[in-house]
Amino acid sequence: MKKKILHIIKKKNKSKIVSLTAYSKNVASILDNYCDIILVGDSLGSVLYNYKSTREVSLDMMIEHSKSVRMGIKKSLMVVDMPYNTYRNSKEALKNAKKIISKTKCDAVKLEGGKKIYNSIQTLVKNKIPVMGHLGLLPQSDKTFKFKGKKKSERENILKDAKLLERAGVFSIVLECVETSLAKHVTKQINIPTIGIGASNNCDGQILVFDDLIGLNPINARFVKKYLNIHKQIKKAVSNYSKEVRKAQFPSKKYSY
Repeated sequence: MKKKILHIIKKKNKSKIVSLTAYSKNVASILDNYCDIILVGDSLGSVLYNYKSTREVSLDMMIEHSKSVRMGIKKSLMVVDMPYNTYRNSKEALKNAKKIISKTKCDAVKLEGGKKIYNSIQTLVKNKIPVMGHLGLLPQSDKTFKFKGKKKSERENILKDAKLLERAGVFSIVLECVETSLAKHVTKQINIPTIGIGASNNCDGQILVFDDLIGLNPINARFVKKYLNIHKQIKKAVSNYSKEVRKAQFPSKKYSY
């Protein structure tokens, strides 16, 4: 198993795993100094392209953004989301995962789901392709945005799937919008790290969409903490630029040849 993967696994119960999304080299090069994992998420569909769901994201789209992100990463583990309808069966999953890895040089891929994709995950792992799992809220298949773990059946299924994914060979599992006590229980019941998003600090690590974190994406989900209001700062900068151009103050001699 690759050293970077082992490093992530060894963090279980020892130190928190820091993870963020990136869709370009410039952002990735900044995050690389602070993150353990950088995910090229299919969330780029809504964040960058204004798609209604991640289902509209294509494999080629993920690959192109990932190629850019790869150029900005030196030390972090790079994971790429496999988009909707690219791992419907083992054969398709292997073909597309190989394509992602060969073209982007990423370290691992991420797939959403549990029992339904067990065989696909097993196939990838047997072919030495590292896989990150994803349980709880599944943006590629869930039609409504609701946290998971309120119902007894949901709790039982998520725990079963977590154990199943571990058996299949995933090196970590993202738990999205999972109720606090369930996230804690799942994290204790498996030997691989859990990465939470809207799943409390009981997980072994956390991930957020970078554009949400800096306040660029106008989202007000409960699990998003905005560490910066970059939208306001960009607005101010563009406003100052437009004023200077209209008054012929920019470019001055300093900015001219």
